[in-house]
Amino acid sequence: MKTPVLRDPCSVTETVDWGVIPTMIEGTSRVSGVVMHKGPEGRSECGMWICTPGKWGCHVTSDEFCHFLEGRCTYVNESGEVIEIRPDTAAFFPKDWKGVCTVHETIRKVYMIR
Repeated sequence: MKTPVLRDPCSVTETVDWGVIPTMIEGTSRVSGVVMHKGPEGRSECGMWICTPGKWGCHVTSDEFCHFLEGRCTYVNESGEVIEIRPDTAAFFPKDWKGVCTVHETIRKVYMIR
């Protein structure tokens, strides 16, 4: 049995620069973060993700649960549904969710992808 990895995502200071989001509409959102765990064959993943302000097209390719710790952003689904994100918001995005994300203030979230 594996020992659980315990980390406080608010105190994680060593992150990896993952570059600019490739589907930018306005601005230049840069993302960084840390992968805390990757499941067998990469089928699941959890970690911390940080994104700077900008607007970009979003396509969620796997079910994702996230808890936003800092910042402010707006997700707008192709159907027109609006999800306002601020600190302490929990959200679930099902596989194939599509829309636009506008990051107003740098966001930090912890996530689980399956």
